[in-house]
Amino acid sequence: MSNLPENLKYLMKDAELNAPALARNTGIDCSTILTLLRGDGLPHIDTLVKLADYFECSADYLLGLDDTCGGEKFKTRPPFKEQLTFLLNHFGITKYRLEKDTGLSEKTVNRWHNGKTQPTVESLMRLATYFDCSVDFVLGRI
Repeated sequence: MSNLPENLKYLMKDAELNAPALARNTGIDCSTILTLLRGDGLPHIDTLVKLADYFECSADYLLGLDDTCGGEKFKTRPPFKEQLTFLLNHFGITKYRLEKDTGLSEKTVNRWHNGKTQPTVESLMRLATYFDCSVDFVLGRI
């Protein structure tokens, strides 16, 4: 599903960091980093962005959706409710069409749209596939 554990291990080795050092440097709990390194699930959206920002790489690279690491400048991520409005306008679709085409529930999309919740990384990847763009574009980092 994701190459996150392998890519994270590679980046940590290249930076000569262990999990406790990465935790100190990013403010991410060490147990979360160890969980990700074991491949026991995907990170929370905020954790994904913190790691991508720290290593100056794309979220797509971390997730194994892109082979290129580095060389790109990323913007500060806007609140997802703003980014969702941008995506809907940019691609010219309605929330209803998004729900029907992706199988996302109305409740889920409304909660994102109202800023009550953020999508999971799995949902981000689903949106990137649906819009045929990168996870970083869905996040508003590019």
